[in-house]
Amino acid sequence: MPVLVDPLNHYAYVPFTVKDWCHMAVDGSFEELHAFAASLGIPRSRFQGDHYDLTPWMRERAVALGAEEVPTRELLLRMAGPRGDRARRRRAVRGS
Repeated sequence: MPVLVDPLNHYAYVPFTVKDWCHMAVDGSFEELHAFAASLGIPRSRFQGDHYDLTPWMRERAVALGAEEVPTRELLLRMAGPRGDRARRRRAVRGS
C-alpha cells in the first residue's frame, strides 16, 4: 500500500519561515507511514493524526524513495483515518 504525497501548497499566512508544504499520508497501515517518515528523518511527534506535513525538500526525498504523487482530492479519498473516511462518505453521498 503506497505512501501518498499531494502537491505543494503555499500558506502565506503561517508564522513559519517555510510557507510551502504538502501532506504525506497512506492508504494502508499507519505503521507503514511512520516507518516511511522515519526513513526521511521525520520524528513521530510530527504525525498529525492521519498525515505528516512535508517541506519541499522532504517531498522531493519522499518521491525519490517511492511515494506516489497524487492530487490533494485523491489523497483525501485514499488516506487512512477519519479524514479519509469523511471524504469517502461525502463522495458516496454526492455520487461522484
